Amino acid sequence: MTPASRLTALISGATLIAAGLSAAPAAAAPAVPDGLTLVTVKHSLLGDHQWFQQTYRGLPVLGGFLVKHTETRSGAVTTEDGRLAVNGDVTPLAAVGADRARASAITRDGGQVTRSQLVVVPGAQAVLAWRVLLDTGNDSRELLVDARSGAVIRSESLIKKVNGSGKVFNPNPVVTLQNESLKDASNANSAVFAPAYSTVTLTQLNAGGKLKGAYASNASASAVTSTTNVFNYNRSQAGFEQVMVYYHLTRSQEYIQSLGFTDVNNSAQVYKTTGLTDDNSFYDPSTDRLTFGTGGVDDAEDAEVIWHEYGHAIQDDQVPGFGSGAQSGAIGEGFGDYWAYSMSSAVSANTATTPLACIADWDAVSYTSTVPHCLRRVDGTKVYPGDVAGEVHDDGEIWSRGLFDIFNALGRVQADRIILEAQFSFAPNTTFTAASNKIVAAAQALYGAAAAAACTTALHARGFI
Repeated sequence: MTPASRLTALISGATLIAAGLSAAPAAAAPAVPDGLTLVTVKHSLLGDHQWFQQTYRGLPVLGGFLVKHTETRSGAVTTEDGRLAVNGDVTPLAAVGADRARASAITRDGGQVTRSQLVVVPGAQAVLAWRVLLDTGNDSRELLVDARSGAVIRSESLIKKVNGSGKVFNPNPVVTLQNESLKDASNANSAVFAPAYSTVTLTQLNAGGKLKGAYASNASASAVTSTTNVFNYNRSQAGFEQVMVYYHLTRSQEYIQSLGFTDVNNSAQVYKTTGLTDDNSFYDPSTDRLTFGTGGVDDAEDAEVIWHEYGHAIQDDQVPGFGSGAQSGAIGEGFGDYWAYSMSSAVSANTATTPLACIADWDAVSYTSTVPHCLRRVDGTKVYPGDVAGEVHDDGEIWSRGLFDIFNALGRVQADRIILEAQFSFAPNTTFTAASNKIVAAAQALYGAAAAAACTTALHARGFI
């Protein structure tokens, strides 16, 4: 099941009563009729997390959720109620059929329909609508089509994007060679790159001679194969990027597992390194797929771009529908940068030429003129709320700096364990303050008062708490 479908999937036999929850929301919440449907259960170091989709007369309420957190040690149960008021009498019978709704969506944005379903759109007057997902080739879009008139109510991209481009580079040739003057030169494999290649073990491969394994699955066009499971390519060959992504996704998941987590995107992450000629990469939650662009430096030549995009997949797996608010979107971008920083710290030296805090040093040579070349940095000085710009990548730098400071206060293992644990308790539309409080609570539960104080200090310095 893809992440985009989790909040609207119907799971047989999963009822509100079985979950031990009352059909009525908390007293402070608006009166909301109807029920909930269990869509997924996640398991973290501290407990279990049951995610429910809000329904109205059997139909999903767009954006409505409830999550039940159960601590393993104490058995304590907390709930986060994200159910939304359904105002007005919405009849669950569509005057406009699915075929007409799909046609309206295609007329509006083009592409091919990958999914459509009836939903209730909450608001001052709730509306019955068709939720139609489109794959336009370079984008994945969600359209809401009024089930009474057939008019398109809303069209939004589902893609979480990063500006950039991406034997393996580990993490990239700029860092390995300590050379900020390297140029892409249209993918030419000149002799200068030779010392930057590393021969690595590709673990977790399935039988069959393809780059498909326990934690990564290559879906690129003209996917490379090998009867001997030896995949040696250079940067001028398309197979090189396919190997890069397989290796770095697998290593990332193996690291997560080493922290004790067995339920954080622990499946084969689908990826493509072909078909997108833009200098851009993205995670698509509707298909649970990573796509890496080939404009400028091929994005998948830079492991820090790969790790950033994997950060989006991690959060979307932990929290169905994550990133639905402005601040949660910024948290997603900030975590992606932080995850690239954390993964890179294990294989990169922190030098004056290529500081660890500089993300995507190789990818960025195509679109930056200053040295060091950085897509973004995680050691900036921005503070909330004064430095909020209203753009998720820019505002993500505030969040990534907070995580950067936790990393440097507690060390990589403790910081990453705390941050990943906390994210299980994030709401899809969480805020900087709410997410910060979850991190402090996770630090307290995992490592005690000193760790919680360190997290509080780091996040307070950013203005979050």
